[in-house]
Formats: sequence, C-alpha cells, structure tokens
Amino acid sequence: MLPTLDGVTHTFVDLPGLRMHVTEAGSGEPVLMLHGFPQHWWEWRDVIPAVAEHYRVICPDLRGAGWTDAPPDGYTSGQLVADVLALLAALKVDRVHLLTHDWSGIVAYLLCLQHPERVIDQVSIAIPPPYIDFDARMMRSILRHAWFNLINPVPGIGPWALRGRLTPYLLREFSTGMTDADVEIFAERMREPARAKAGSALYRHFIQPVGMRMLRGKYKDQRLTTPTLVLVGADDPNVRAEFLHGYQPYVDDLRVETIDGASHFVVDDQPGAVAKRALEFFQR
Repeated sequence: MLPTLDGVTHTFVDLPGLRMHVTEAGSGEPVLMLHGFPQHWWEWRDVIPAVAEHYRVICPDLRGAGWTDAPPDGYTSGQLVADVLALLAALKVDRVHLLTHDWSGIVAYLLCLQHPERVIDQVSIAIPPPYIDFDARMMRSILRHAWFNLINPVPGIGPWALRGRLTPYLLREFSTGMTDADVEIFAERMREPARAKAGSALYRHFIQPVGMRMLRGKYKDQRLTTPTLVLVGADDPNVRAEFLHGYQPYVDDLRVETIDGASHFVVDDQPGAVAKRALEFFQR
C-alpha cells in the first residue's frame, strides 16, 4: 500500500521508457530529494514537511524502486542521470537544490559533473565524493560490515536474498532506530520479484562499477564546482568523516559534517538534524 503524508501529492510522470512515481509538496525554489537503497520516497517522510515550508519538494521513486516502474534494464550511470534530467524536463524545472542519500548521491555527483548548470547546490548524505583516496581503514570496515556488496549483484542469488531477510537486515543493522513499521514499508516493495531483480542490477551495473572507478581515480579529471555539503552518521561503520580524504584538490566548495546518533540511514535516524543542516546550507 502506498503510504501518504499530509500536504504531499502523488503523481505518475511518463518519461522515455519509464513511468515514474513522484511526490511533491510546498512551493518556491525546487529541492530534488533522491532516496538510497533499499528504500524509496518514504525515506524522506520526516524531512519533507520541514523543507516544504521553504521550498518546492520533488521526491521521486527512482528506477526500480517504490512505485516507479522496475524494467529489467537501464541501471547504468548514464541512464540513471538521464532519468533525472527527463524528470526535470517533464516538470519544467531548470535548476534544483539536491538532497540525496546513499547511491543516489553518486547520481547527484555525476549530474553535477556533467550538467553543473542544472544544480544550485547539493547535500550528499552517507556517500563519499568521487575523488576519495584509498583508505585501508575504510576498506577493512567495508569488508567486515558490507559483505552484502558481494551478494547483491549476483544474478539469482542477489534478488533471492533481497526478497527475503537481507532487506530488513540492512535496514535494521545500519540504523539506530528505524521502526518495524517503516522497515516493513521498504521491505514489502522489495519482495516483488521485479524490484529485487532491479536492486541486484543496480549493484551490478552501477554501484560496483562506479565505486571501482572512484577508487581508481577516474573522476579526477573532472572538477566539482557545485557547492556541496557531505553529511555522515557518527555511527556509520563504512562512510565516516575520517575515511574521507584526498578530495580537496578537485572541488571548489565541499565540506564534511558528522551527525551524531545516526548510522548509515542518517535520514531515518536523525531527520530533524538532516532538515536543519540542509536548510541552513541551501539558505546560506
């Protein structure tokens, strides 16, 4: 069942090859909120009201997630950026503030690098900038805590795990207090075979390849000119402020801040702090 929030509208926007579910609230300059994995628009449930007091919030379900179509293909960096551009075109939006979490932050960085004129500024949550140097501590932590990165991309096995216990495990293991009801709202959508396959394809064709390109320094020939605030959870085992270094020569304006009382699912753990930091950054 599609959850609802007071003051939030739901529409379906027909994009090239994709029917996208989009929620909107508020008015003013647009803020595009993009969710992480294995979530959908409901991730932003406790942030939307605060931001919508000052801005027009646009919060879609990305390809394969939530109530947007889950086609068997299209989970590449080029197509995911194209989906965002197509949505902005359909809504007749020229420039946006970006507020993103997890893998959608990678899409946001690519959008900023390829189309900087479309982005006013961005708040990127629990994802490193695309220029980080190799950090042995981070790699050890990822191998210890993010073993699922080896399972999710595998055809057959990845979708099977995501339909079963893996999705609720991820949501509980890397959150400091997500409720069982909210875990179920996310897990319920992932039980659909097409969405579980989409999640696996996302890892196989986007998350892993882009992650490897980041570690190999493939983006260091592109300068990030978009003003950027990176927020990380103090209890996130994999994306921590002390792990993020080496990006400074490649950015014009990027700062990293830590949110206490939050793990990887920062938006769920500390929505008030996320909304406050984002609004302060957008209004600076």
